[in-house]
Amino acid sequence: MKPKILCFSKNGHNNEFLQKLEAQYQLVTIESLPGLLGQLQLSGGSQTGANTGNTEEKEAPLCGVLLPCETANQQADCLALFKNHQVLESMSDGVALLDTDQQIVWANRQFRNWCEQEEILGESFYKTLNSPEIIGPSFCPLRAAVETRKETNISLKTAENLYYQVQAAPLLLGEMGEVSGLVLSVRDVTRETLQQQKLAAIHKAGIQLADMTTKEVYEMEVSERIEFLKSNILHYTQDLLKFDVVEIRLLNETNGLLENLLSVGIDNEEAKRPLEPKPTGNGVTGFVCSTGKSYLCEDTTDDPLYIKGCTGARSSLTVPLILHEHVIGTFNVESPKPNAFSQSDLQFLEIFSREVAAAINTMQLLEAEKTHTTLENIEAIHRAVALPVDEILNDVVQVLEENSGKEHSDEVKKRLHRLLENARDIKTVIQAVGKSMAPLEATPVHFSAEHPHLLGCRILVVDDDGKIRSDAHELLEPYGCVIETAPDGLHALRMVRNLPPTQQYHIIISDVRLTDMRGYELYTQLKDMLPVVPMVLMTGFGYDPGHSIVKAREAGLHPNATLFKPFRLDQLLGTLGKMLEVYGQAISH
Repeated sequence: MKPKILCFSKNGHNNEFLQKLEAQYQLVTIESLPGLLGQLQLSGGSQTGANTGNTEEKEAPLCGVLLPCETANQQADCLALFKNHQVLESMSDGVALLDTDQQIVWANRQFRNWCEQEEILGESFYKTLNSPEIIGPSFCPLRAAVETRKETNISLKTAENLYYQVQAAPLLLGEMGEVSGLVLSVRDVTRETLQQQKLAAIHKAGIQLADMTTKEVYEMEVSERIEFLKSNILHYTQDLLKFDVVEIRLLNETNGLLENLLSVGIDNEEAKRPLEPKPTGNGVTGFVCSTGKSYLCEDTTDDPLYIKGCTGARSSLTVPLILHEHVIGTFNVESPKPNAFSQSDLQFLEIFSREVAAAINTMQLLEAEKTHTTLENIEAIHRAVALPVDEILNDVVQVLEENSGKEHSDEVKKRLHRLLENARDIKTVIQAVGKSMAPLEATPVHFSAEHPHLLGCRILVVDDDGKIRSDAHELLEPYGCVIETAPDGLHALRMVRNLPPTQQYHIIISDVRLTDMRGYELYTQLKDMLPVVPMVLMTGFGYDPGHSIVKAREAGLHPNATLFKPFRLDQLLGTLGKMLEVYGQAISH
C-alpha cells in the first residue's frame, strides 16, 4: 500500500514533479481549502474522536502535504488555514467548513461533540444538528452568504431545547474572490437564551400578579384580593422559579413587626414567630429587612444567622421586598439540600421580589382608591344632609319652646326629644357606615391624629350665611368635631337650652352681626344661662360696626376669641386649640 500525499491543486497531476511522485506515492488531489482540511481530518482519524469499530478497512498512511498553489495569495491563504488547524480544534466555539452545497468538509472538535452522529463529513450542516428549528433573523442564511458574499447570522433551536447562534461567512479565494465554501462559527447560547426567557417570564408573571378586571377590582373584598395575590405569587414561585418552600413577610409600620403574608412548607410555629427588622436575634429575615441586602445561606447547620423555618432545611435564600427604595418585607425560600441555590437563583428571586413588591403596592393602591372614593361619597352625603339636619334641630327646639306652656302629652314630648336625638344621630350613622365601607387598614391617617384635642368636640356655629355654616361642617368634621349650626341668635339660644343634660357645647362661634341681635347680645344672654361661655366672635375682614367684640371683651370674652371670615383653616384650628386650653377643664368632652 503506497503512502498517501495530499496535494492542493486545481490542475490535476499535470505537473512533472507530481507525476514522478505518483510512481511511489498515492497522490490525493484536493481542489479547495475546505476539502484539504477535511482530508486531513479523515487521514488523521479524528473525524468524530470515536472508534467506528471497522478494523478490516485500513487507509494508506499520510506522509505529507504539498501546497503547489498557483498564486501567492492562494498560497498564503492555504498556509494560514493549515497553520490555524490546531487552534481551531481547541476552540470552545464550534467551527465548521462547508462547501457550496452546504455539506460539511471539516469541523473542529467542539462542533463534532455537539453533533448527534459520528460521521459528519459530507453531511448537510442542518442534518448533523438533527434538523433544528430556524428562529431567524434570516431563514436562508447559508444560501444568502454564498449569493451576497456577506456574513449572515442565524439562531437555531434543537429538539432538546438547545440554542445555537451561527455566523456564516463566505470563504473567498483567488484574486476574483471566488466563493469556495462557507466558514461557520457556532456558539452555544442555551444558557443565555434560557435566562432571557426566564427573565421575560418573570416580568410577565409580575404583570399578572395583580392583574384584575375593573369589575373584579370593585367586586372583590380586601381579603379576597389578598388571597388572589397570594395564590398568584405561590403559583409563579413554584412553577416558574421551582421553589417549593416559600415565606413572605411584610413590615407592619404600626407595630414594627414582620408579619406573615404567605407561608408554604414553613412549620406553623415558626411561621407565627414574631420577627423584627434587626440584624441580630431575628434570623436571616430580620437581617435582610434591616440591611436591605439579600442573603444566601449555603448550609443552615453552619450559619449563625439562620433560625429554623422549614423542618430539615439545609439551605435558604432570602431577598428584601423593596418598593421606592424602601424595604417593605422579605421573600424567603428554603431547600432540604445544602448549597441548593446559585447566584442565578439569587438574581431571579431578586427580580421576582421587585415584581411582588410592585403587585402588593398595586393592591394597596387599588384598595386606597376604593376607600378614597367611598370616603368622598360618604363626605358628599354628609355635606348634603348637614344643613337640613341642622334645620330639623332648629325647628324641633322651636316647637318645644313655643309649646312649653301648653298642655301636651308626655308621649308628644318624648317624641320631640327622640326626634332631636335621632336627628343628631344621622350624621354619626353616616360616618359609621363610611368607616364600615372603607376598611381601617386601607384608610390613611385620620385628620384627628394631627389634632387629637378636637376629637368629639361639640361646636355650635351661629351665622345667617348658609355658606359659612356649610364651611364649618366641611372644615371641622374631618377632625372629629360634632358641628351644629343656627341661622340667628334666637335659634342659637334655643339650641343651647335644649341640649341633653349630659351634653354641652365646647365652643360657640357667632358672627358679630346677626339678623336678630348683635354678637355681644348673644354673649350676654348666654352668660345668664351658662356658668362658662366658651364663645368666639367672628367678623368679616375685621368689620365690627356695633363694637360687639370690644363690648364682649369688657364683659369677659377671652382676648383671643376672635375669627375672621372667610375662614383660614390654620387660624380656625389655632383659635379652637386656644379656646379648648382655656375652657377645657371647665367643659369636659
